[in-house]
Amino acid sequence: MSDDETMTGVRVSTTAGVVRGRRVRTGDAEVHAFLGIPYAGPLVGAARFAAPSAVDPWEGERPATEHGPTPPQGPYPAPTSELLPSVIVDGDASLNLSVWTPEPGTGRLPVMVWIHGGAFTRGTHRLPTYDGAAFARDGVVVVGINYRLGALGFLSLAGAPDNRGLRDQIKALEWVRDNVAAFGGDPDQVTVFGESAGAMSIAALLSSPYADGLFRRAIVQSGNAVSASDLGDARLVASEFTETLGLPPTVVGVADLPTDALQRAQDAVGLALVGDPNPNRWGASTVARGLGVMSMFPTVDGDILPALPIDAIRAGAGRGVEVLAGTTREEMRFFLVPSGLAAVVTAEMLPGIVGRLGVGSDAVATYTRNRPDESPGDVMCAMFTDYSFRSGTADLVDAIAARDQSAWQYEFAWPTPVRDLRACHALELAFVFDNLGGSAQLTGPTPPQDLADDMHATWVRFAATGDPGWDRVGDTRPVRTFGDASLGADAVVTDPRADELAVFRQG
Repeated sequence: MSDDETMTGVRVSTTAGVVRGRRVRTGDAEVHAFLGIPYAGPLVGAARFAAPSAVDPWEGERPATEHGPTPPQGPYPAPTSELLPSVIVDGDASLNLSVWTPEPGTGRLPVMVWIHGGAFTRGTHRLPTYDGAAFARDGVVVVGINYRLGALGFLSLAGAPDNRGLRDQIKALEWVRDNVAAFGGDPDQVTVFGESAGAMSIAALLSSPYADGLFRRAIVQSGNAVSASDLGDARLVASEFTETLGLPPTVVGVADLPTDALQRAQDAVGLALVGDPNPNRWGASTVARGLGVMSMFPTVDGDILPALPIDAIRAGAGRGVEVLAGTTREEMRFFLVPSGLAAVVTAEMLPGIVGRLGVGSDAVATYTRNRPDESPGDVMCAMFTDYSFRSGTADLVDAIAARDQSAWQYEFAWPTPVRDLRACHALELAFVFDNLGGSAQLTGPTPPQDLADDMHATWVRFAATGDPGWDRVGDTRPVRTFGDASLGADAVVTDPRADELAVFRQG
């Protein structure tokens, strides 16, 4: 955002009371921001492990000019911390959201609800990259939400409702349904969009009966529809968690612990899983669907998630929702290059490493043959990208398209000059939000504004019309490719790298 200027804001009435926002300049436009609005009650004591509660109404006027607290979490460790920022602000009222709008109460504008990523353990909608002013400038009401993370949101404890983080997201969407018209938005034209864990959350919401009717469109950025553990395996993780605290695996006792004690136990479990991804210890679904790194994430609980999201969607869940889904071209370089892992892989090591993905030497040969000038570490990154993100994205798109519903696919291909990361995980975010100014640690100092213009406009077009601007997936797989200089602007590629994608596709 440029020329950011705060001026006296306007008042809007919500179901809990009146809020006053602030006016913000973005370029030549003036938009309205309403920040830190609570959509659920404070997370105090036992409420931290309960379903989200209602907001107590307030008298008079509540200022909504500053962001609210963030959900409890720890900062990213190095080297991730050098690429992604952390904003951590303590406070019990962390179940809050923010709204950016062209003009409150003046029309029936399309609405976009942002669900942030962070491996279900980190993140907040208040990061500068997620500022929604550019969307508001272009005629969209944007809502960014917080939700409970880690143990508070996704640890499966006897005596506590499962999937509390998803319950928070549903509660926030209900707030949007009941309040967004006062901010100028159309509650019947809601698009949810999210990246990484946020995208996996959207796949879960597509499959949940509790989210029926709360959104009309969905944009799934770098996610999949299989990141949900079986309940028995989630309870194994809970046992490991409470064992570090010397407690039984129930909500009794755990709910009274200080947040910092919960965070230490959560960090210990996360490190233990990465160091020893043993299915017998953590459960096969935890290791496989958590991609070997996530210990606390959505759970197939028979309630919020009646089935694995991809299975529920194939059976008809989420019917009527238009879906745009895609990935960055080289997602896993974000995780494997800065850590140094990619640099030490040899050709002799590669078959054993990717054997964990359930593939053999034929798969390695396919990827290697397609990359004659690249290192074994580069080949490994490509294979892990397709295993973790691209194959699951194709499965989700195909599940929607098989019902003769509208589904589109994209790929973000622009290579950042930073650290040989190329088109890595999370790189597209600044382009989607048209907020290139504060992302130099990942994009480099001179990212292409024309690419941000293109990608941001595509997201706006989809939210407004339900059509991003190219053919939907059907008998063929047209993939809109952003940022590949060899293809030029508006490039659509049919079935890119189909031989590689076939290696990891579900049956």
